[in-house]
Amino acid sequence: MAQKIADDTDRRILKELISDARITNNELAERVGLSPSPCLRRLRRLEETGVIRGYTALVDPAIEGWTMTAIATVRLSRQHEDEIVMFEEAIRGWEEVLECHLVTGSRDYVLKVMSAGLDHYERFIKEKIARLKCVASIETSFVMNTIKERRI
Repeated sequence: MAQKIADDTDRRILKELISDARITNNELAERVGLSPSPCLRRLRRLEETGVIRGYTALVDPAIEGWTMTAIATVRLSRQHEDEIVMFEEAIRGWEEVLECHLVTGSRDYVLKVMSAGLDHYERFIKEKIARLKCVASIETSFVMNTIKERRI
């Protein structure tokens, strides 16, 4: 990835976009010390090379009725390719799962799951995760408060 970022000016562009992705090109150029045309060329190059993968809006989950966040850790019964594929394909299709990470340690995956409440989460576990034959165990912690949330 380092070769895709040409210099400190590219880093300043990225820092500004992380702070405010809706910034205009003229404002971005001014903040990083470029004129608008070279700034736009750099921005397009960062997009084309995959350094910038996309833009998104952060929306209050309560708007969707999601009032509870859970962190679930999952251990598979075996780490065979067919079970890994089965689990990962299922996870990709579930809207409740915001993030899924393959991890080291005693667990195989860590999931960030949003739900409309405890009963909704219980249904999610019983009707989706627990029905996968490859899942050996699930442990859940519920998020009481988010102290810091940062996206890059």
